[in-house]
Amino acid sequence: MAKRLAKGVKAAVLGVWLLITVFPLYWIVVTSLKPKAEIFSMPLEYWPDTLTFEHYAELFEFADFGRYLANSLMVSLVAAAAVTVIGVLGGYTLARFSFPGRGALMLAFLVTQMIPLFIALGPLYLLMSDLDLLNRLAGLMVVYVAMLVPFSTIIMRGFYERVPVALEEAAQVDGASRLSALVRVVIPVMLPGIAATFIFAFVQCWNELFLAITFIDSEDAKTVPVAMNSFITQYDIDWGSMAAATVVSVIPTLILFAAIRRYIVEGLTAGAVKG
Repeated sequence: MAKRLAKGVKAAVLGVWLLITVFPLYWIVVTSLKPKAEIFSMPLEYWPDTLTFEHYAELFEFADFGRYLANSLMVSLVAAAAVTVIGVLGGYTLARFSFPGRGALMLAFLVTQMIPLFIALGPLYLLMSDLDLLNRLAGLMVVYVAMLVPFSTIIMRGFYERVPVALEEAAQVDGASRLSALVRVVIPVMLPGIAATFIFAFVQCWNELFLAITFIDSEDAKTVPVAMNSFITQYDIDWGSMAAATVVSVIPTLILFAAIRRYIVEGLTAGAVKG
């Protein structure tokens, strides 16, 4: 009886938590499908009387949202790939080599994550201006890579330390160089960690607004967060277009998670169970 009661309470708590988590997503989708007149109707309508895709049509017909999606995809994919490659090499160096200043370097990487970004915004803006990288997607990529490399390198170091050194030593005994052992032996074992690092970097770049809105002002170079911010004006917020843009912006991330979900789960649970 006690076990059944405990299971019932657990199921009820999880059900309430699921409802709290899912309802905001449901409300965004419903809002994106409501006619403008029904968005502010009172009492609240939890399902619209008439479904409409006018907000989605406005996004792509008048707001040029397709270009913003392409810009965000380019910036996020290129920056995440660069961060992952640098993290793979940097993490391997920190995990496998001892050299003077290694501890200080790791400490510096961690300290950079504690410093508020706005402190460096002024000098960074001047640097971007001197390099002629304002209103350029390439400039945004460079800033994102610089911002994410320290933490990604630390993440990769943690994954490398879970891989036995004996694997590399065995490959080197068979005649492989250190680089060949890394590429052919270690990296295939590290795929879950690499996927988790790539996802982390991609999501950070995809959702980032503060730097993008500071360095990007051109319509041709706007990313999705900057474009969505433009729906907020001094006197009004276009909630219909905002909700539609939110739904559309979530789709690429969902596709990416679905494509490599197996590696993500393995990466997040790596080291939890020892053989």
